[in-house]
Amino acid sequence: IELVVLDCDGVLFESGGANIAYYNAVLARLGRAPMTEEWERQVHFLASAQVYDAMFGAGSTLAEEARRVAREISYTPFFDLMRPADGLEEALATLRASYHLAMATNRGSTVREILRRFGLDRYIDFAVGIHDVERPKPHPDMLLRCLEHFAVPASVAVYVGDSETDGEAAAAASMHFVAVGECPWARHRVTTLLDLPRKLARI
Repeated sequence: IELVVLDCDGVLFESGGANIAYYNAVLARLGRAPMTEEWERQVHFLASAQVYDAMFGAGSTLAEEARRVAREISYTPFFDLMRPADGLEEALATLRASYHLAMATNRGSTVREILRRFGLDRYIDFAVGIHDVERPKPHPDMLLRCLEHFAVPASVAVYVGDSETDGEAAAAASMHFVAVGECPWARHRVTTLLDLPRKLARI
């Protein structure tokens, strides 16, 4: 393995609370009730454009209005609700000593600010979000962009995620995949990022 590409939400950060608060702020501006528990689960995996299309119907006036409102709401207050994964900097420092590191996430305008605000640009060389590619995950576009940037074949790259959507993107890009957390469907999985270096050595 030469390249390790990491998802953001659920891997580098526990950001469920931040994302839920953000989407509920959008819904409040639209005069809508807060999300149900099922929607709270779904927004963890979907890109924002996918969220509004799923909620209100693709191409609908309300979905477009939700996107407009979302652009007007700053994510800055919600950064404080993001919790770095246990041992995050230790894990990244260990990985950086042996591999190229990248981040690929269905996030949009917050991608670069997350790296800067949390000091992750010391470890992560390249980051791709939904505004950098044509299609979000589970399509492989952002992972293929990482392979192109580092000029490495998929056979020496691994994507680290926490959802079946992430696994599908890795498979579509012909990359290895390691799941973080309770993911019984994944062939390779670790409990925390601190376990990742040992797992990578065995792939």
